[in-house]
Amino acid sequence: MTAVIAILVVLVGILVSIALHEVGHMVPAKKFGVRVSHYFVGFGPTLWSRTKGETEYGVKAIPLGGYVRLVGMYPPAPAGKKQSDGFFGRMVQDAREMSAEEILPGQEPRAFYNLSVPKKVIVMFGGPFMNLVIAFVLMTIVLVGIGLPQATTTVGLVPQCVTPATAPADYECTADDPLTPAAEAGLEPGDTIVSFDGEPVTSWDSLVGKITGAAGETVPVVVERDGERTTLEITPAEVERPVVGDDGQYVRDDAGELVLRPTGYVGVAPTQERVSEPLSAVPEAIWQQVSGTAAIIVSLPARLVDIGQAAFGDEARDPSSPVGPVGVTIVAADLLDAGEGDLVGQVATMLSLLASLNIALFAFNLIPLPPLDGGHIAGALYEGAKRQVAKVRGLPRPAHADVARLVPLGLAMWVVLLGMGLLLIYADIVNPVRLT
Repeated sequence: MTAVIAILVVLVGILVSIALHEVGHMVPAKKFGVRVSHYFVGFGPTLWSRTKGETEYGVKAIPLGGYVRLVGMYPPAPAGKKQSDGFFGRMVQDAREMSAEEILPGQEPRAFYNLSVPKKVIVMFGGPFMNLVIAFVLMTIVLVGIGLPQATTTVGLVPQCVTPATAPADYECTADDPLTPAAEAGLEPGDTIVSFDGEPVTSWDSLVGKITGAAGETVPVVVERDGERTTLEITPAEVERPVVGDDGQYVRDDAGELVLRPTGYVGVAPTQERVSEPLSAVPEAIWQQVSGTAAIIVSLPARLVDIGQAAFGDEARDPSSPVGPVGVTIVAADLLDAGEGDLVGQVATMLSLLASLNIALFAFNLIPLPPLDGGHIAGALYEGAKRQVAKVRGLPRPAHADVARLVPLGLAMWVVLLGMGLLLIYADIVNPVRLT
């Protein structure tokens, strides 16, 4: 049942995100007078369509993308330019002819290529920007509306024994394991820790810091239990625990073993409560995801090699590995399972996942290569740069940038994207990234 819910959430979320992405292109295009002949979500056979005004709206069978057809994407060939008779030359010429055929008689000024450079950039940036807006809205709901779980100073769990540093999560205490200092002192779930060694406890982090430096010392701990305060005597044990790095991951040595260090240990786990973040936390969270996604895109070629080795060999799949639609569904199911019983937490998790998907769509579409939006933006900026250089040098205004010449590169990119998608799907099936 969890898997079904995860599939539905991911599928609907992707479809809505794609649909709004295309709206981000269509609205400014129509505003600037460009004729938009088609607006479709999905690829392949048409399941449903309806024509309203001059635009046909519809849904296609394969929910892996979408498109709006902006009439006149490619300008005519530059005057006097000799056309190549080779395969790629014919491909470029066919693209120009198809673009010209879509322009109705007398509507040449409404062609996309006749827009000013700023308007072209706005139209092409509108799609990715819509994904960024979606992510901002979803993260606002999660951070400000729902809040993030934070540890409180109230005890939620008191383990009965001191476990080894590398013990699994389901480790069961034995007769040889010593009692935890908390259990030995009589600390109970539900107790709120008021002070430690005479110093007020204002947060869980402050309590951890006090415990860390008190190994072997017997200190008074004041707790509030059933409305009354009680003083307990606790002697934190000195144990070895894994070192956590700034990235929140366990630090390992060159041999791959966990790095341990001695620390004070009492043996308590806190309760959690959700605390709303200020609105100012949303842009920071968005920026962290955008910069992290950009770093993944930069390292994507090397990551694809690792994914291929994991899919067709014996290599372990990196937990931070990029995933495709199947992988996203598996991750979503794992997250739902991990939050079972906490409906609010599950909702927040799914919204965060959809926000991450929209951040990925935003960043990926800005890669300056056709057929991605970033490729069209790069073409418009190149055209603007040519005009500015000509203006400064006192030269005649140059013709439109011949972006049709990039059609073969766009086709090659489609092949690369298709291959990458198939590889991710296969890897997600045979060797998926699992969170549990």
